[in-house]
Amino acid sequence: MRPLFLVDAFAAAPFEGNPAAICLLEEEVSAAWMQALAAELNQSETAFVRRQPGGCFSLRWFTPTVEEELCGHATLAAAHVLWEAGVVPRERDVHFDTRSGSLAAHAGEEGIELDFPTEPAAATGEMPADLPDMLGARVVAYGRSRLDHLVQLETESDVAALAPDPRRLAGLPGRGVIVTARAERPGFDFVSRFFAPSEGIPEDPVTGSAHCTLAPWWSEHLGRQDLLARQLSRRGGTVRVRHWGTRTILIGRAVTVMRGSLTA
Repeated sequence: MRPLFLVDAFAAAPFEGNPAAICLLEEEVSAAWMQALAAELNQSETAFVRRQPGGCFSLRWFTPTVEEELCGHATLAAAHVLWEAGVVPRERDVHFDTRSGSLAAHAGEEGIELDFPTEPAAATGEMPADLPDMLGARVVAYGRSRLDHLVQLETESDVAALAPDPRRLAGLPGRGVIVTARAERPGFDFVSRFFAPSEGIPEDPVTGSAHCTLAPWWSEHLGRQDLLARQLSRRGGTVRVRHWGTRTILIGRAVTVMRGSLTA
């Protein structure tokens, strides 16, 4: 039997943040089997973790329809599971081998700290002409990262009010669309929402990897490396970021809401 966990990531309590399914593997399985399980579980991400020689872990992420290049919340959830289940001592960092290179997780005082690659958005990219119409909003600034489109709106209220048509967004090239604005609420620096209908995710509750693009964007705009962000999905979630050049530190908490095992 294969252990299976459901974890709310970037959450301080159950039923907040972004849920991820974490499957611990002892042996290799096919990508087709992993994709089938991800479709069965129907979470925004299902992550598969397997110990490698030398003490690191392979980590792969699947939406219900595709394998992902990079995922923050399921990485945070995977590290949480490995510590909570006693697979790795909490005082030891967890190292993952992924499609986006080597990633590390550290149990810090403010939460789990993820060391991720920065994915900057070039502000010189040409915005798709119909993107503002797709969003139903006036775009203040636009950028394009390796993975996503980034759209800055005038206010937090504009971001919260968005109701885009996922069928139209699904036709855009790339993984998804990050929509952001400077925060109006006290204590926060910026807010965002993330839409990736072409990947089977009409709107993601909290998107760690999108903050690898948001961190350099807002660090440049606000002149600070340490920033606190809020993702304005229905569930909502808080992400603390530290922009360190080519690396971005994502910080958040996680809560296990279910433990079980697979019989298939």
